[in-house]
Amino acid sequence: MIKQKVIIKNHMGLHIRPAGVLAKIASECDSSIKIIFKDKEINCKSVLNIMSAAIKNNDEVLVICDGNNEEQDLKVIINAIESGLGEQI
Repeated sequence: MIKQKVIIKNHMGLHIRPAGVLAKIASECDSSIKIIFKDKEINCKSVLNIMSAAIKNNDEVLVICDGNNEEQDLKVIINAIESGLGEQI
């Protein structure tokens, strides 16, 4: 298991579009990918789970990857979040 904190930079937080992008990227990863936010554990492979967490701009989340490719998968997820998940930041 490997983990890293990251700040959400999207101006509107993780609303439907970036949540969908994150879930799609996470679903393509082999590892189990979760976000911890305000003591909630969120499955990153589910758009509904991501959106239900109500993660906003400048919120800090902890990304946890567990699996055979956890290091590579963590880099992919962190890079995607830091790049704005397809939106301008």
